[in-house]
Amino acid sequence: MRLSLLLARLLLFPSLVLGTVGQAQPAEPAAEPVPPHQTLTVKSAALKESRRINVYLPPGYDAAKSTRYPVLYMPDGGVKEDFPHVATTVDTAIRAGQLRPFIVVGIENTERRRDMTGPTQVATDREIAPRVGGSAAFRRFIGEELMPHIRRKYRVTKETAIIGESLAGLFIVETFFLQPKLFDTYIALSPSLWWNSEELVNKAGERLAAAKQLSNVLYLSSADEENIAPVAARLAETLREKAPAGLKWKYEPRPDLRHDNIYRSASPQVLRQLFNP
Repeated sequence: MRLSLLLARLLLFPSLVLGTVGQAQPAEPAAEPVPPHQTLTVKSAALKESRRINVYLPPGYDAAKSTRYPVLYMPDGGVKEDFPHVATTVDTAIRAGQLRPFIVVGIENTERRRDMTGPTQVATDREIAPRVGGSAAFRRFIGEELMPHIRRKYRVTKETAIIGESLAGLFIVETFFLQPKLFDTYIALSPSLWWNSEELVNKAGERLAAAKQLSNVLYLSSADEENIAPVAARLAETLREKAPAGLKWKYEPRPDLRHDNIYRSASPQVLRQLFNP
């Protein structure tokens, strides 16, 4: 009888797969498609751990032996994170002639909230993870360990960019203010600027004034979020008043989008806009 019932359930619900005897469990979702890429491991002294890195190479990379390419770095760069949709966007746009070819380097997470956040004096900030405030070490890993490794292994130019959303966007804005020469282009989608009582925005004016001249591109956006959109708009106002010479920046509010869909929805347009042929 039990066998007959189980067979009937499988016929009625083919999406169920068998787990332990007598139990039906949901099938795991299929992995998101991702263009051909390489995966390597970089041992980090700054982070005291090894990190998995996914690298997308543009069409024709192997054949064009003398050609060098810019590099787009991305936190949240695991194959179960944001690497698949960003690499797919880039690959599709390059093949359509809508994007100049570049390499994408995805950094897979281990302790995301540790790596993406700077120090904080706010107790509720520190409650989001067992460890926070590790952005300086993560930045050292990228600048002193990962980027030299990529330069040795692949044919790259000196041009670099970084893209990320939410806490990764926070890290990107922090890096822009603290170490602007690390990247040429900074793309922060709905950055979590509320961190540490909005410290990055509160200190933006004095940091911009101290910079005097910058040759960067900074792109900011915000979705329909009460804790991010007003803060991002305030940062944009400071940029309007105090952006140093040479800095090209744009703030694009996206009230039509949400925190959970702005990366996938906005990044194809933003990348085509910033890296058009």
